[in-house]
This record gives sequence, C-alpha cells and structure tokens, in this order.
Amino acid sequence: MRKLPPLGALRVFEAAARRLSFKDAAEELNVSATAVSHQIRQLEEMLNVKLFERATRQVHLTAAGKTLFPVLREGLDRFEQAIADVHRQQAGQVARLTSTVAFVAKRLAPLAGSFREMYPDWTLRLDASNRAVDLEADADAAIRFGGGNYPGLVTEPLLADRFAPVCAPSLAQTSAADLRLATLIHFDWGPARRDDPRAPVWRQWLARAGVEDIDASAGISFTDEIHAVQAVVAGQGIGLLSLTLVAEELASGILVQPFELSLEGDRYDLVYSPRMADRPATRVLRDWVMAQFGGTVHQLGPQISNRAARPCLRSALL
Repeated sequence: MRKLPPLGALRVFEAAARRLSFKDAAEELNVSATAVSHQIRQLEEMLNVKLFERATRQVHLTAAGKTLFPVLREGLDRFEQAIADVHRQQAGQVARLTSTVAFVAKRLAPLAGSFREMYPDWTLRLDASNRAVDLEADADAAIRFGGGNYPGLVTEPLLADRFAPVCAPSLAQTSAADLRLATLIHFDWGPARRDDPRAPVWRQWLARAGVEDIDASAGISFTDEIHAVQAVVAGQGIGLLSLTLVAEELASGILVQPFELSLEGDRYDLVYSPRMADRPATRVLRDWVMAQFGGTVHQLGPQISNRAARPCLRSALL
C-alpha cells in the first residue's frame, strides 16, 4: 500500500503554499483558518518536518515545503485534468472517428487542432485502422476508402481520390519514356486487388500513357502506403501515389507531379449509423469533417485521359 498522508491534508497544504496565506486558503476551501492551520500542523507531525515558517499575518515555505509544493501542485493539476476527462466521457463529450492508417496520418492528424478550436469542450479520439470497425460500439463515425457502397449506413461523399506519378523535384522526368531510367515506387494493394484491372498501379498508368518496354513490376514495393510516401519524399524513386495523401507535399513543393495523366481511385466517404445520426458526438464529427473536406468530391484532379502523358511541373490537387 502507498504510504501517503490523507489527500485532504495535502490539498490544504497545496492551497496554503500557493497563496502563502492560511486565511486565503481557508476562503478557497470554504473552511476556517483555524481548520487550515490544524491540518497543516497534523501534516507536519505526520511527516516529521516543518513546512511553513509562521509570522504575523503571513507564512513562508521552508526548504522542505518548497520541495513538496511543486510536485504536489503538478499532481493535483493532473488529478483535476483526469477528472475533467472522465466527466466529459460520462457526458458524451468524446468524439470517436475512425479511418485508414494512411488517411489518419496524412490528412486527419495535421487537422486535429482545428477540431479543438471548433469544439473546445470535446475530446477527439482518432482510431487509425484499416479494418471496418463497428460504427455503434467502437466509433461514432468513420471516413472510409472504397467504392461508396456501405449498406445500412449513412454515406456522405468527401474526396474522389486520384493516383499519379509524384517525385522529388530533382527526379522529375521530362517525358514518360524517361521512366525507363527511374526507380518505380509501388504500393502493394494486397491479394484482393492485385489482379484488379482497375487498381491504380504502374501497369495501368504506363498502359494509359502509351509507354512500352518498361517493366511495370520493377523497383521498390511497400505493403504500407505511408512507407511508400516516405520513400518518395526521401528521393528513392518516383511513386504512383494518392494525390489526396500527398496533398501537403505537393502544395509545399517537397514533391512534384511531373505528368498530368492520373488514374481514378476509390473515394473517401464519411459514414455513420443512422441510429447514431442524432447523437452529439456524431453531429460534431460530421460538422468538423465537412468543414475540412466537404464540397471537394468533384474537384480533385483531372479526369482519366487515354492520350499520352503531357509533361507539367505540377497539377493542382484541390
């Protein structure tokens, strides 16, 4: 068992040490100054150390008191914060949003501060998972990547994704044929889509671009989309990547899109259970997500083109 003095006595000491006044501490705690003095004296006897130097109408911390005070103040601050968090949870003030690992890392995490600005009394909990979680038991809403068919759920389109070659500016090619000299970076979509002719992969892009004599499977392949992005940012090659996930890097110039041709990908949708639609947590998530992404579903990237790729420094994403 922990050998600690009573919490009440510690709380009285913290108030008296913070205010350097038994009288002011008594007013804060709604007790008498005599009760504060008694609690402090009991604490000093229990610790066998003097915590205050008492003078007429004022007190000063001793060396022992100065050692104890900051640690106790921090501990009580943490207690207060934890209790506030519990109260918010009990009051339903936690909003749980789930999405893919890549989308949470690249798009949601950088925007999390805006949620706090819009809803300072709420706690945002982001669940990064590539599995479809239960949207009643485990989350209040989700941003899912797919074809948009989610039976039994309310579905609101957010982003229509497109995939295009991107690279560091120093690796930008002047023509699609020059890709023969480049290292291709791949994201492996896994067995479910490995043979899908619609999957946005280098094989499909090269065919649309009319480029032959390039091994579409050569280069470096990653099973994690974020790792593929990191490799491209590090200048390891040119990757056929989601323009949604590299939006920030394209906007800042860290990456460029050297060819206009892009492939259609799946889309991102906000989804939630109709039974949860009127819950406060779902409503604040919907309002926040729509403020960040709403209205962009028809504005992402050019349409798929069957003509050969035309060089350009960068294509607008949003």
